[in-house]
Amino acid sequence: MTNSQVWFRGVRSSKFRHVYGVSFKRERCYDNIKITRNAHDSNFCAVNPKFVAIVTEVAGGGAFLVLPLDHTGRLDFNASRVTGHKGPVLDIKWNPFNDNIIASCSDDCTVKLWHIPDGGLSMHLTDWLVELHGHKRRVAYIEWHPTAENILLSAGFDYLIFVWDVGKGEAVKVIDCHSDVIYCMSFNRDGSLLATTCKDKKLRVIEPRRGIVLSEGPCHLGTKASKCTFLGSQAKVLTTGFSRYSDRQYAVWDQHDLSKPLVCETIDSSSGVVFPYYDYDTNMVYLAGKGDGNIRYYEVVDEPPYVHFLNQFLSGNPQRGLGFMPKRGVNTAACEVFRFYKLHTSRGLCEPISMIVPRKSDCFQEDLYPDTAAPLPALSAKDWLSGMNASPLLISMKTGVTISTHKPRTSSKEAPALQPQDANNRKKFAFLSRETTPDYRPLGTWQPENHTNDNDANQTIMEKSQKTNANQNTKFHQLQRMFGKQTGDAEPVPLYKQINQGDVFSTEHELRLAFNRQGEELRIVKRQLQNSQQRVRELEQHVAALQARLQREESN
Repeated sequence: MTNSQVWFRGVRSSKFRHVYGVSFKRERCYDNIKITRNAHDSNFCAVNPKFVAIVTEVAGGGAFLVLPLDHTGRLDFNASRVTGHKGPVLDIKWNPFNDNIIASCSDDCTVKLWHIPDGGLSMHLTDWLVELHGHKRRVAYIEWHPTAENILLSAGFDYLIFVWDVGKGEAVKVIDCHSDVIYCMSFNRDGSLLATTCKDKKLRVIEPRRGIVLSEGPCHLGTKASKCTFLGSQAKVLTTGFSRYSDRQYAVWDQHDLSKPLVCETIDSSSGVVFPYYDYDTNMVYLAGKGDGNIRYYEVVDEPPYVHFLNQFLSGNPQRGLGFMPKRGVNTAACEVFRFYKLHTSRGLCEPISMIVPRKSDCFQEDLYPDTAAPLPALSAKDWLSGMNASPLLISMKTGVTISTHKPRTSSKEAPALQPQDANNRKKFAFLSRETTPDYRPLGTWQPENHTNDNDANQTIMEKSQKTNANQNTKFHQLQRMFGKQTGDAEPVPLYKQINQGDVFSTEHELRLAFNRQGEELRIVKRQLQNSQQRVRELEQHVAALQARLQREESN
C-alpha cells in the first residue's frame, strides 16, 4: 500500500456543523386552520416579516388566509380570508419589495395580485389589484423576479411560462420551450437565468427575456415531480427527484453543461416530493419531503462533492407544506439562520421551526449574518426587459431592516390599482416627517416672518391667536402667564414681583414639616432595625448554647 492510498476522512471543519432546529411552543403557533388538502406539489404557505399566508380548504372557489405574524394562537373559525378566485389556489408568493403585496395563482387560469393592509384583514377580501389573463389551463406556479421591480413569472398546465409586467398588467414574453407539464421554476441570484424542471424529465436553463434555452439535459428519471434551485454564484444547479427505482435523489449540475450531473446521491426510498430551500447567505440547502417529518440540511462548497450533509431536524408530525422567512426577518439575537413555517397534515396547525447556530455570546455574530438582500429593487421592469442585469441590493443585518419595505414606484397611468392608498400615505408621511418647532414667545410680541402681504400676516396672527386662546387653560399656559412677559407690558415683570411672598413662606413651611416627618420616620425605622439585629444575636447565642449542651450530653 503506497502513501497515496492511505487516507483519513476525519471531521470537516464548519461553523454550521452543530445547527439544530427548535419548534415553537404551541401558544406561538397558528392553530385551528383548515389547511388545503390539494394534492398539488406546492408549499401552500408564504411568509414575510409582516404576514404569514396559508392556502385553506373551501367548498367552492379558492381562498387563502393572511395573518399578521404576531396573531398566534387559536384562529377564529370565521377569520377573514382572500376569496377572489373561482378555483382552488395552487401557489402564493409575497412580493420581495413590498410586504403588503401578494400574488396568487389558481385553477381558474388566472394570476391575481392583492393588497393586504398592515393590520391584517378585517373582512373577506374579494377585490384584487391586478388580474392577469393569458393561460389557457390552470396556473401551477408563480415566481417573483429577485432584483427587478414588478416582474412576475407564471407557469401553467398549458406548458407555457408567462413573463408579466404587473405594473402595466400585461405579458411581456411567453416562453414556449417545454413539451410537458412544468414542475418547478427557479431564478438565479441576479435574475438573469431561469432553471426549470419538467415532466419530460429534462432540466433546462433559460434566458427568460428572450425565451431561449441555453442548456438542456436529462434530469432525474423517476416518474414523480422534480424540483430545482440555483446554488449562489457558483454557476451550479441543485435538483431533487426520483431515480428509475423510485429512490429519492439530489444532484448538482453545472449550468453550462447539463449532459451529466457533477454529483448524484440517493437520499432514501420515501415517496414524498423533496423541496430544496437554498440560503444564499450561509450556503446551506435544506431538503424537506412532502409527508416527511424531518428536514435535512447540507452545506454547499465549491469543491467536490459540493454538498456535505450536516444533520437533520426530526419530528413525528408529517408536513403538508413549508413556508420560509426571508433572511431579513430572522431573529439575530438567538443566532437564528433560517425559519420554516410547517403546515401539519393531520392537525390544522402552522408551526414555526427555527434553525439555530449555538453560540455562547449574545453579541451580533457577523460571520453568521453577512449583508443580505434588501427589500429594494436593483432594477426597474423597463431596465431589466432592455437587457440589464444587477445583483440584489444588500443591507446589513445588524440594523433594523424589517422596519420598512419599498413601495413600487408606479405611475397612475400605468397601474392605477397597484397602490390604492399611496396618495393618502404620501400625505401622511409628509405631515409626520415635518419637524415641529414650537414658538414659546408671548403672543403680544410675536410677529410673522417673511410675510410680504399684510393680509396674509393679519390672517396668520388671527389663526395664532385663536389657537392660543383655545389652549389658555393648559398647565403650560398657566406657567406662561405667571412667569412670561404679559401682553402690553413695556418690560418683563421681575420674578420676585410676580410671586406672592406669603405663598413662598407657606410653601417653605410645608416643605419643612414634610422633611421633619420623614426624618422622624427614618429614626423609627433605624430603632426597629437595631432591635431586630439585637434579637437575632440573642437567638444565635441561645442556639449555640443549646448545641454545645447537646454535644456534651452525647459525649457523656
